[in-house]
Amino acid sequence: RLGRLDSVRPTLLALYRTSCVRRDEMGQAVLLNLLLRNYLHYNLIEQAHTLSMRASFPESASNNQFCRYLYYMGRVQAIQLNYPEAYQRLNMAARKAPPGTAAGFSRDVHKLIVLVQLLMGDVPERGLFNQPELRQALQPYYALTLAVRNGDVMLFNKVMEEHHTAFVADKTQTLVSRLGHNVLKTGLRKISVSYSRVSLADIAEKLHLPSAAAAEYICAKAIHDGVIEAKIDHENGCLSSHEVLDLYSTEEPQRAFHK
Repeated sequence: RLGRLDSVRPTLLALYRTSCVRRDEMGQAVLLNLLLRNYLHYNLIEQAHTLSMRASFPESASNNQFCRYLYYMGRVQAIQLNYPEAYQRLNMAARKAPPGTAAGFSRDVHKLIVLVQLLMGDVPERGLFNQPELRQALQPYYALTLAVRNGDVMLFNKVMEEHHTAFVADKTQTLVSRLGHNVLKTGLRKISVSYSRVSLADIAEKLHLPSAAAAEYICAKAIHDGVIEAKIDHENGCLSSHEVLDLYSTEEPQRAFHK
């Protein structure tokens, strides 16, 4: 309550060592969660990751402590760009959370789940935002989802500005800012599908980029990552999209079904 969590960290570490020596698994679970929360409070992500690698969570711990551990580790993995692992842990935390209670915990978990899904390139189901207990809390994240799905850079910037306070309060501002690249990729994908040949200057105008050179860089990155099938004509300053192939003649449906 006094905001001096850093001063208690050595005590928590000493207590955790003692609980390990005494094989006090309940104490290990509680203290490990307190240490992870302490590191995350000060944005010490690398230290939290190192602790999680060296300290294993006891299997006999209570379900509530395990939910907290999954949530903390999901946040750490998301910040470290390990989105699939973060998504798996956060979903487990949401499923294992006690029903009918811990409403605030459930809201925090689902906020991170939405962001991690968007960062992976997936779109969360609309039903998630319509749940009565989550509707108001997830309103800023629903607006983000619409902006990312439509590839609308202007709408994304507007949502960032309008809900900046909420994102800072939720400590998700870092993850939200990463979504700008996803918005650009979605917008670029729509342009490449709509036009077989389009100038880089027009792409810069449609995506609200500062110059054609910036558009060329983003197009090259998207081609390299396999976001679009196209090639850049540097001499004429334009982007030429490849002819859309019949997906059912490739192995793509098989890979999607396997995933």
